Amino acid sequence: MIQEFKDFINKGGVFEVAVGLIMALAFIPVVDGLVTFILMPIIAAIFGQPDFSSIGFNLGDSRVYVGAWINTIITFVIIGFVIFLLVKAYNAMAKPVEEDAGPSDNDLLMEIRDSLKK
Repeated sequence: MIQEFKDFINKGGVFEVAVGLIMALAFIPVVDGLVTFILMPIIAAIFGQPDFSSIGFNLGDSRVYVGAWINTIITFVIIGFVIFLLVKAYNAMAKPVEEDAGPSDNDLLMEIRDSLKK
């Protein structure tokens, strides 16, 4: 059982997932700072409020804060967009894998034609 666990860890997939998780956890404060210190002041300049957390309504003895949910949705969309941009930039920088396709169909047909002529 210990050997199976070692084989599982050494396959590389677990290590890549761990690195991805650590990078994602380190990325959260960066995007949160972007939202808090850059985007929300722009929203405050446009709408007159620093964020939407004060928007809500009373329901009986409780207060439902719809604005806090709107803040969360804005943060989610921004995180998704930034991750999209990072993946797009990574794909643009990644070198395409060169395929060793061998001869094309036309080359093969020309070889067959030439061998039939002989």
